[in-house]
Amino acid sequence: MGASGLFGSLLNRKKPKQREELKIELREKLTGLQRGLTASPKDKEEVERLAAAVEAANPNRASLSSPLVNGKWRLLYTTSSSILGTSRPPFLRPGGEIFQTIDAVNLKACNQETWPFFNKVTADLTPETGSRVGVQFKQFKLLGLLPVNAPPSAKGKLDITYVDEELRISRGDKGNLFILEMVDPEAKP
Repeated sequence: MGASGLFGSLLNRKKPKQREELKIELREKLTGLQRGLTASPKDKEEVERLAAAVEAANPNRASLSSPLVNGKWRLLYTTSSSILGTSRPPFLRPGGEIFQTIDAVNLKACNQETWPFFNKVTADLTPETGSRVGVQFKQFKLLGLLPVNAPPSAKGKLDITYVDEELRISRGDKGNLFILEMVDPEAKP
C-alpha cells in the first residue's frame, strides 16, 4: 500500500470516530435546552455550529434513499417557534415529547405531540432531491380526537441533512433546524 493509500485508509477510519465525537458534543449541548425553548442566543449559535459540523460528516448524502430515515423519531431540538409554542402561554405549550414518523418508501409522514394536547398531523411527501421532500399536510387531529382537513396552503419543504441509525438533522424551508433521535425504526405513520 502506497503512502496515499495508507493516508486514505487512516482518514476513513478516523472520520467515523470524529463523527461520533461531534454527535456526542452536540447531544451534550442540547441537554437542558428543553427542545430549544430555553436556548439563549449563544446556545442557539453553538447548536448551529455543532449541527453544521455533524451535517458535514453525513455518511448518507442521499438521505431519502437510505432505509435509516424511516421510523419514529423523537424531537430533541428545534428553532421552530410554532412547534415550541413560544407565542403561547406556557400552559398551552407542548409539555410532553414530540415525535415525527417517516415512511420514505410510501411517502408519508406524521408529527405528533404527546401530553397534554396529543395533537397530530399527517402529511404526504414528494421527493425533490436525494435529501429534500415537499411536505403537503393532509389532516390535523386536535386533542387526538377532532379531525380537521388541512388547507392546500399547508405545505413546506424538509431537507434531511444528516441521518444515521440514531440521529437525524433536518432543515425546513423557513430556516428552522430540527434535531431528532431514533426511537423505533419499524414504526409507520
